[in-house]
Amino acid sequence: MYTTIHSALLMWYDQHRRVLPWRAPSGGVPNPYHVYLSEVMLQQTTVATVCGYFNQFIAKWPTVSDLAAASLDEILVAWQGLGYYRRARHLHETVRKVAALPEWPQTVAALKQLPGVGDYTAAAVAAIAFNQPTVPVDGNVMRVMARLEGLTGTMPTLKKGVIKRVQPFAELGRAGDFAQALMDLGATICRPQNPTCVQCPLRQNCYAYAHHAQAMLPTRAAKAAKPTRYGAAFVMANPQGEILLRRRPHTGLLAGMIEVPGTEWTEGPIRLPSFAQQWLPLTPSVHHTFTHFHLHLTVYYRCLADYVPKEGEFWAAPTQFPRYALPTVMKKVLAATRRVWYSHNNGENI
Repeated sequence: MYTTIHSALLMWYDQHRRVLPWRAPSGGVPNPYHVYLSEVMLQQTTVATVCGYFNQFIAKWPTVSDLAAASLDEILVAWQGLGYYRRARHLHETVRKVAALPEWPQTVAALKQLPGVGDYTAAAVAAIAFNQPTVPVDGNVMRVMARLEGLTGTMPTLKKGVIKRVQPFAELGRAGDFAQALMDLGATICRPQNPTCVQCPLRQNCYAYAHHAQAMLPTRAAKAAKPTRYGAAFVMANPQGEILLRRRPHTGLLAGMIEVPGTEWTEGPIRLPSFAQQWLPLTPSVHHTFTHFHLHLTVYYRCLADYVPKEGEFWAAPTQFPRYALPTVMKKVLAATRRVWYSHNNGENI
């Protein structure tokens, strides 16, 4: 059965493979830098979103050495909008390590020694870039295998079993193509909703197709409700039209990125500093959703002529904002002050 499925899937892939900017053309040699960069970007992010960012990165930094020469701030600025900024910091660390090596690490074990590279990314780079006999198992692969073999359970509980079951396929050859074929099948045909089974090259061997169980496999885990956190952001301007910014700590959420000063984000009531009474509260508040929680920020505004920035703080004109790694939530905060800032600065927009 393994040989039958392996051959059928690769035959389908050769005809229907997706054209993606990081993929080598059919018969071409994969670029490990392209494969690694795309896999980092694709974590928790859609292919449609990643394509544009990938092309921008490659245009700016064509080789791993070029990206290794960039500063972390440059990478964070280019990463804005992709989210999960820890990925960008790991990317920065990894390309610097790789650029200092005589060649890319090629095995799963060697790749896992790089910063931020776990089981999945290591397997993806090893298989796709170096044709190592391994299969990266993501949500698409787990869904395909659960339906193909009638595996019950939720995604997290299925993973170890799927890794064990899919490994023999990689050992039959063309490991990189087989891995990408599974990904493409899950993304285009064996979708979570409304799979197009009549187009599937594996339907004759598929448990779910034979038993009309596509909607039941894999079992969907109940989503936990996201908590809501609250905080305050203090947007300070000076008479020159500059805004006070600061760098976040180098650990934790949005580590090392730029923000306007504010309170901590907590699930309980906001503890406002006493000076907040002298600031203008703006409505409506800013809402933003992170992976694990919702955030509501009340924005306060004030123009001060004699404030001296503390350590880590600095003034920046709105025209300078594009050079800083401002996360989306901070862009929303600054946008919330646009109207009042505009009125205080002789019609110069923020």
